[in-house]
Amino acid sequence: MSLSDAAPLDLTRAAWADRFAAVAAENTSRENPYAAHHTTSGPDDRALPVELHPAFATSYDWHSSVHMHWLAARLVAHGLSADLEARLTTILRAHLSADHLATEAAYFHTTPHYERPYGWAWLAKLAAEVSASDVPAIRELAPGFVPVVDVLEDLVTRWVDGAAHPVRHGVHSNSAFGLLLVLEAARSLGRDELAATVERAARDWFGEDAGWPFAWERSGHDFLSAGLAEADLMRAVLTPAEFATWSDGFFAQVRSGDAILQSTVVRDEADPQQVHLFGLDLSRAGSARRIADALRAGELDDDGLASLLDEAADRLLASGLAASVGEEYYSTHWLASFAWDAMEAREHAAR
Repeated sequence: MSLSDAAPLDLTRAAWADRFAAVAAENTSRENPYAAHHTTSGPDDRALPVELHPAFATSYDWHSSVHMHWLAARLVAHGLSADLEARLTTILRAHLSADHLATEAAYFHTTPHYERPYGWAWLAKLAAEVSASDVPAIRELAPGFVPVVDVLEDLVTRWVDGAAHPVRHGVHSNSAFGLLLVLEAARSLGRDELAATVERAARDWFGEDAGWPFAWERSGHDFLSAGLAEADLMRAVLTPAEFATWSDGFFAQVRSGDAILQSTVVRDEADPQQVHLFGLDLSRAGSARRIADALRAGELDDDGLASLLDEAADRLLASGLAASVGEEYYSTHWLASFAWDAMEAREHAAR
C-alpha cells in the first residue's frame, strides 16, 4: 500500500523534517554512484567528479547534489534534532567553502552550457537560501557564493537574450521552472537587473499563451508539469490583474477529474525514468498550491480553479512521499527536495 492510500497521513513539515534530514545527510555524503555529465576535451581529461566539482560531487549527479544541499540548508534553518542539525551543518560547511565554490564558478566559465537551466536554477536557489539563512553558521558561507552568482547572472542573461523560444518539456530543460527559481533567487539576493531580465523573458516567451493542452501532458519520464510550471512562473511575474486575465485563458481546458489533477502510476520503482513521475506529483503539488494561493489572494477565482488545484494538491503530495524516503536511490537522491517545497507551499497557503 502506498502512502497516498494510507489514512490519515500527516503532510506537515514537522512530521517529515528529520526523515528528510537523514536522506539529505546520506545523499550529500555519498559519492558513488555518480552520473558525471562532463564533456571530455581529450584522452587526458579524466578528472574525478570530486576534482571537477568539489562542492557538488555527491547525490548521484551534479544538479541533484545542488538541490540536496539546498534541502540540507533549509532543514537546518527549519530546526532539527541536535545530531542531524550538527551533521548537516558540518557537511554544508565542508562542501560549500569559498575555494570549492570558486572551482564551481570557474567550471561554468569554461563550460557555459553545463546544467542549463535546471542546475543553474537550483544553484541560484541555494545561494539565496544560504545568504538569507537565520543560522549564522550557514549564513557565513554566503560570501563564497558571490562569484557563483556573478557567473550565473551572465549565463542566464546571455541565454534568454539569445533564445527566441522557450523549452516546454517536463524535464530538466524546462525553461519556466528554471526561470522561476532564478527569479526568486535574484529578488532575494538583490540582483535587480537579473530579476528584470527574467521577468522580460517570461513575458516574451509565455505572455501570450492560452488554452494550454493539459490533456497532452505527462510523458513517461516527466517530473514537471510544463503547464503548471509556466503558470507558477507567471504568477510570480504578472500583476494580480494581469494574472487574472492570463490564467483565465491559460487554464481554459481544465476540468474537475482531469488527469492533471490526479496522481501518477509508477509500475517499476527501479526504473530511473519512471520514478520521475513521483517527482511530477510532488512538483505539481507545490505549483498547484502556489497558483491557487495567488488566485485567492487576488480574488481571481471566479471559476473555482483554485479549489480544483487545492483539492488535488494533497493527493499529489502524498503520492510521492514514500519514494522520497525509500530504499531506491533513483528516487531518494532527489525527491525529498520537491516534497519539502510542496510542504512549504501547503503551509504557506494555510496561513
